[in-house]
Amino acid sequence: MTTRPPTPSRRTLLRALTALPASALVLGELPGLLGTAEAAAPASGYATRYTIVPFLNSDDGTVNVYQSDDAADFRLLQSSAYTPPSNRIRDASIFKHTNGYYYLTYTTHTWQDVSTTIGFARSADRVNWTFLYDYTVPIAGLSRAWAPEWFVDSDGSVNVIVSCSTTDDEWVFIPYVLTATNSALTAWTSPVALSGIGSNHIDTYIVKVGSTYYAFTKNETAKYIEYGTAASLKGPYAISRTGDWAGWGSYREGPSVIQLDNGGWRIFFDGYGDGTYYYSDSYDTFATWSTPTALPTLSGTARHFTVIKETVSGGTSVTKNATRSFQSVNYTTRYWEEQSALLNLPVVTGSSAAADKQAATFTVVAGLADSNGYSFRDVAGNYLRHYDFRGRFDANDGTTTFAQDATFIARTGTSSGSVRFESYNYPGYYLRHYNYQLRVSLADGTDLFRQDSSFVPVTSWA
Repeated sequence: MTTRPPTPSRRTLLRALTALPASALVLGELPGLLGTAEAAAPASGYATRYTIVPFLNSDDGTVNVYQSDDAADFRLLQSSAYTPPSNRIRDASIFKHTNGYYYLTYTTHTWQDVSTTIGFARSADRVNWTFLYDYTVPIAGLSRAWAPEWFVDSDGSVNVIVSCSTTDDEWVFIPYVLTATNSALTAWTSPVALSGIGSNHIDTYIVKVGSTYYAFTKNETAKYIEYGTAASLKGPYAISRTGDWAGWGSYREGPSVIQLDNGGWRIFFDGYGDGTYYYSDSYDTFATWSTPTALPTLSGTARHFTVIKETVSGGTSVTKNATRSFQSVNYTTRYWEEQSALLNLPVVTGSSAAADKQAATFTVVAGLADSNGYSFRDVAGNYLRHYDFRGRFDANDGTTTFAQDATFIARTGTSSGSVRFESYNYPGYYLRHYNYQLRVSLADGTDLFRQDSSFVPVTSWA
């Protein structure tokens, strides 16, 4: 029996980030790179965009497209975006190729049926998709080819990892790799089994950090997501974490791993046993993980997907090295104001006292932990930071923890010109007003939360 260490706190995980070598965080910026390390907060005028294309719990004949700027709050971009001309679409995996097109690969039949093909489709805009072809996986006696996953290696090679079973035991799966032999992705090498992972593993997802390949794979017997490493894509992999090693529980499948803007890693997985889709974060290169969190709005609706991360133009920005006041979107007479070192949201008007106007004025500077992020300084030189989830102002003590607590990533708000400020070290948590107090709270996917966490930078009161 595998013994799981105690689940680390989020702050413990975040502290581990500071010990990571730079090579573990950034490999480069190859176009369309999927599965290899890439992290940085978006620069001014740019935005991070995460896209998923899940099939539906109620319908495996079509897929929806969702997008998010924080890898948690996914919003519908297009319903029924792609319906194949025949058969089904399950377990869709997406990536962006160097030619600018987005590609899907997917399971073509429902789980009860023999399924010897995987499907391919293409889109220029993630909304309008064109069927390309169904590809028969050339394995003798093939019974099922399931859950194809894109993996683009650091050398630019495009691969598909697919779980296959044969007719002599149709429910025992082995992961294979196919490598594209042309840029059109219409020809593939013969499938090669990933050495070391072993039989009866499915939904294998590969991430490369530095020169190491990390495999996240479901043990179909135990129903846990396991983990192993190799020096080569094809292995041999050494499975080193089994059972409930990460605290995710059993009856979990479809792992997909993506790097967040702050350098941490997020895994998504389908908790099909309880009808919930989850995510969990790691800040020590996959050794420990945060307690799983349910994805708002998607749980119970979306099934097995992978995630693509892009940096796109058109993101929000706030002028740095300038003073600004911050007006609530849904309570337009109320503004950020420092009161007894805490950040609140009182009414501020032209007739307010000079002291109140000064307390509602802040200098916007480059983020202390990431210069592409933002920090906010009061007239005394203290910085806005979260402490016990409350917004407050303290002197910079020079520690990494303080710098991260005092850094926020700008995300697009709910109205024109408005901004939402996501905590740098608590991804998915936003500065949000509640009872006219500013806190960092976990987004719940509702329109009310988005409005409560949206603020307009305006000309400063003082």
